[in-house]
Amino acid sequence: MDINVSSEIGHLQGVIVHTPGHEVSLVNPELKDELLFDDIIFEEDARIEHLDMLEVFKTAMPSNGNVIEILDLLTEVFKNEDARLFFIEQLIREFPEENLHVVEKKLRKLDPKELLVFVTQGYLERSQGFSLNPSPNLLFTRDLAAVVGDNILISRAAKKARLRESLLMETLVEFHPLFENVREQAIKISGHQSIEGGDVLVVSDKLVLIGMSERTSFSGLMKGTEGLLNSGVETVLAVDIPKQRSSMHLDTIFTFADESECIVFPPAILEQKNNVVALFKDGDSIKTEMKSSLQSALEEETGRDFNFIKCGGEDRTNQFREQWTDGANVFALAPGVIVGYERNTNTFNTLVDHGYDLMNQYEFVEEYGKEGFTPKDGQKIAISFQGHELCRGRGGARCMTLPISRKPLT
Repeated sequence: MDINVSSEIGHLQGVIVHTPGHEVSLVNPELKDELLFDDIIFEEDARIEHLDMLEVFKTAMPSNGNVIEILDLLTEVFKNEDARLFFIEQLIREFPEENLHVVEKKLRKLDPKELLVFVTQGYLERSQGFSLNPSPNLLFTRDLAAVVGDNILISRAAKKARLRESLLMETLVEFHPLFENVREQAIKISGHQSIEGGDVLVVSDKLVLIGMSERTSFSGLMKGTEGLLNSGVETVLAVDIPKQRSSMHLDTIFTFADESECIVFPPAILEQKNNVVALFKDGDSIKTEMKSSLQSALEEETGRDFNFIKCGGEDRTNQFREQWTDGANVFALAPGVIVGYERNTNTFNTLVDHGYDLMNQYEFVEEYGKEGFTPKDGQKIAISFQGHELCRGRGGARCMTLPISRKPLT
């Protein structure tokens, strides 16, 4: 598979996901805040909801499309002894407080599946009394990396609860054959810098948005920007957003539905001014230019008019309620074809007002499951899927996906 993503909306051809496993059942309510959860998740229902979402993906993708489970990739890569040792060494170095050096020999002897159980669920079957917290956020694969053009930006988590996931992604890029063609030019973030994939939106192979959020530091943003500008991107728009739990990433308040159409949370996007800075190269230096708003910056950079559709509709209470349940976090399967949580009814009704046909997950699969789905010019479909358990983890359809291949826009 050619790893290449040159837009947020190109027809999806390859995506990395993780269907919730036993790790979400190991979240003790007393530790939920530390593990970045607002509530506990019922594993069985969450799995069903996630697998149903994947059926929508598979229906919408071309026949040669790939929905890839990240644990399958990790199982494959951990068969490589060098990869296992690389990961274990990184794990010990990054988590000194866990005293992992005490069980280093045992970790080295684990087979790939046993090592994955330790990494995701936090315990060693052959070492009673030694454990780590689980990694329930692996569900949100979006935050592990961002493919921009034919380059990959490897995220580095801001919170310790997710740092293990960053190390897993770094190991995959370093050793798995899938990433062979992007390995040498991979953009890496290190030290105390942080950047997460939920803050990176690809407008085109020349224009990228990066949110400066609760999870992406200024130094991480600048390091990522430097790497992108050295890899063919011409402009990065840095978007300063509220540093709070409800808007932890840019994609929780802003996502693309079509080439010039976006879903936005009005208080954090439409009501903000002078919160966008354009960054671009001028010789060997990076120059900056203040922009009055995100909409004007996008229109200036692309030469197109943009339609910002309000998450939650016109009512302010509904805007806040539906942003909280990821109404602004939609995922594009093709231009104008998006998926989001069914519960955000006001957002879907607003999309209908803007010309979208509304279908639920079952209707879409029934209509296109046999003959396949071919995107049509001007076609706009908003697909709703059930996610009553999934949304407890505070992430929507975009959060749960890491696209690695999309068809270029013509």
